[in-house]
Amino acid sequence: MTSDCKTIVVKLGSSSIVDEVTREPRIANMSLIVETLVKLRRQGHRIVIVSSGAIAVGLKRVGLTSKPKQLSKVQALASIGQGRLIALWDDLFKLLDQPIGQILITKNDIAAWNQYRNARNTINELLDMDIIPIVNENDTLSVREIRFGDNDTLSAVTAAMIQADYLFLLTDVDCLYTENPRNNPDAVPILEVKNMNDLQVDTSSGGSDVGTGGMTTKLIAAEIATSGGVTTIVTKSSVPGNIASIVDYIQANESDLQNLSLENDDVQFLDKQKKELEMLVKHDVPLHTRFIGQKENAAKNRELWLLYGLKPYGTIIVDEGASKALTRKNRAGLLPVGIIEVQGSFHEDQCVTLMQGARLPNGELDTSKELIEIGRARVNYTSADLAKIKGLHSNEIEKVLGYADSEYVAHRENLAFPVI
Repeated sequence: MTSDCKTIVVKLGSSSIVDEVTREPRIANMSLIVETLVKLRRQGHRIVIVSSGAIAVGLKRVGLTSKPKQLSKVQALASIGQGRLIALWDDLFKLLDQPIGQILITKNDIAAWNQYRNARNTINELLDMDIIPIVNENDTLSVREIRFGDNDTLSAVTAAMIQADYLFLLTDVDCLYTENPRNNPDAVPILEVKNMNDLQVDTSSGGSDVGTGGMTTKLIAAEIATSGGVTTIVTKSSVPGNIASIVDYIQANESDLQNLSLENDDVQFLDKQKKELEMLVKHDVPLHTRFIGQKENAAKNRELWLLYGLKPYGTIIVDEGASKALTRKNRAGLLPVGIIEVQGSFHEDQCVTLMQGARLPNGELDTSKELIEIGRARVNYTSADLAKIKGLHSNEIEKVLGYADSEYVAHRENLAFPVI
């Protein structure tokens, strides 16, 4: 693959595939999507689709007008609709002689590191074979504990897993705005985001009656994907051709965009957006929001797996000194002496959330101070054992527990922190 050829993940929500009123498949829109993605594929790009719609298609198939609340009924609808949905995609791609593959995933499928690697390898093997993989959450089997929750998150995890160049999140608005443009005509489009902490926006725009996502889930997905070095783009789903236009624009103007981004580092956030808008108008490119993935600072695959592939079963609160030692460039492992408090119930080798807190003079947690989430860890001891050894030095572990599997609560290779 040449440097001009990119790996592109395209997330399609239910509203892109199924009409919200009639529940009929949106054949015309799906056909435009297929034409666009086949065009990109023939240019040498590697394409992955993350497609919602199984439950929505199932609703129409059995004549229901709304999604039932009972989980088993929803899973039955997913079973009915998934086969129909993949057959529809296959029929449309077959018209242009483009083969596809189906991949159904739950969080449980990537809960072990070797399973995560296998999922990544399978997708990459399909791409090497010039196949377009179509990924969906396995709603027929998933329960709350092992669900991604929405396909925005699934698409971000997928894009980060395979180290994609771009993730397109198609939605019912053309880009992210400072406020909901449906309610406020003075809302300002946000076109480039280098740091998620700069965002101060109204996320009430977006979301549909047949899907589970909204603008908030897209921001979460963008944070996940950019942590993996993936540039994430939000744009309008009703004009699929925008994908190709935006890819061409970014590639043709890569150096200008980089220079614009660098020279505007000290400029006010909204002023940056105006300069970006001038470039879009100049090149006749549709509105979109681009969240910049920093590949040189990207989290590694194992870190991404720890951050987004595993379910945390509890929380470990550490003091400021431990937090600095864990997050520095040459980071240390987590020692019991830095732990203030242990919350939840978990076993060894399970994932926990790491929070930074403050100590009172007696060593207990200062509940008046705000906790700050800093990352995830896969631990060497149970929650019950950690409650006994928190605040102690490592050479005291064996005396208290009667054994010492490790001086570390979590080794540094089992620690992961989001990329800021």
